[in-house]
Amino acid sequence: MQAETGSRMSDSPEQGKVPIAGNLSITDAVITDLIGYAARESYGIVGMTAPTLQDGIAKLLPRRALSRGITVENSTEGISVNLHVVIEQGVNLSEVSRNLADRIRFVLTSYANLSVRDITVHVRGIHTSARFVQPSLAEPSGSSASQREG
Repeated sequence: MQAETGSRMSDSPEQGKVPIAGNLSITDAVITDLIGYAARESYGIVGMTAPTLQDGIAKLLPRRALSRGITVENSTEGISVNLHVVIEQGVNLSEVSRNLADRIRFVLTSYANLSVRDITVHVRGIHTSARFVQPSLAEPSGSSASQREG
């Protein structure tokens, strides 16, 4: 799946901004990389987890696999993003999730000129100094605490 944007503007000192004919296609891999880097730089985010839980346990992904904790869906209304994260113990879960969603929205609209329909942050675990633990409030089916930005 690829996101497409319309014609782009070019800066010209004599004429200001001039439209350039054509379309720009951005692959999902590039979009998930942008999202992964934004998440990695966000306060309170320790890392990403896979969208599915094995044996009911969230496993922290290595930094090189950040995009595996991200799913992107493209529609006519814009891009929908789902992130599965581990958050540092002691931070405000709601505030960190909201800041992460705001940062991702900014990165996608500023860098890639994409329309964002919604961003959902799934908190899959809490990192302590020794290890991370899955929140005890999670339902047996493996649901997670979520912050939905729409």
